[in-house]
Amino acid sequence: MSRIQTTFAALATQGRKALIPFITAGDPHPDLSLPLMRALVAGGADIIELGVPFSDPMADGPTIQRASERALAHGMSLRRVLALVQEFRKENAMTPVVLMGYANPVEAYGVEAFARDAREAGVDGVLVVDYPPEECADFSAVMKRADIDPIFLLAPTSTEKRYDEVAQIGSGYIYYVSLKGVTGSGNLDLDEVARRIPLIREKVGMPVGVGFGIRDGATAARIAAVADAVVIGSRIIEEIESASVAEAPQRVTAFLSGVRAAMDGAKP
Repeated sequence: MSRIQTTFAALATQGRKALIPFITAGDPHPDLSLPLMRALVAGGADIIELGVPFSDPMADGPTIQRASERALAHGMSLRRVLALVQEFRKENAMTPVVLMGYANPVEAYGVEAFARDAREAGVDGVLVVDYPPEECADFSAVMKRADIDPIFLLAPTSTEKRYDEVAQIGSGYIYYVSLKGVTGSGNLDLDEVARRIPLIREKVGMPVGVGFGIRDGATAARIAAVADAVVIGSRIIEEIESASVAEAPQRVTAFLSGVRAAMDGAKP
């Protein structure tokens, strides 16, 4: 059982849902990334999604685009992201880390080499936004041989055929994109999410996390009432942007603690 699967199993026995915060590795500066990962754990993170900065993050809105630009300006790369995870693992052997990014850096690195180095660094899952599941059987197999969960996206426009494809090659959890738009967008239809989640869970047979458009504890609590996990990213990056370097970790912990408390008060 992977660290991700163990985490969901433990939360299920407690009647709790996973909180999965996202930050971009290297933003606002590579030296702050490890303190920010610690701050996420202190705030109640169950799993960390660590963004691999990329110059054309097509699924991401302006906030995460800015984060990628800042990280790239400081020379952040996929190799440096893996080194960051390795440093994190020296002090935290429990919290799963999922790398979220795009195909180009992985292809440039080499899929087999990436799987090997990611496993050695302590990565638990990989979500490559622009790898469609119908073309990813080989990629998924490589990740699974390295004991890394290949995680896939589903969207409001996804068909039941896509659900079946993801169920066959994915593992760990499913990331359900809650709206038609980019990260940080508004217009989150909570009723539509509530209608979709039971069918997705039945079809894919693994936990379902919901992200995109979740900006506060009240919304996170409503999502937690129907889903297995809440993913929140742009709002955290806004906290980082509005804080000084010295204050950023404390601001992130304080914000995330509020979200965690709201989720734990939610009743399924």
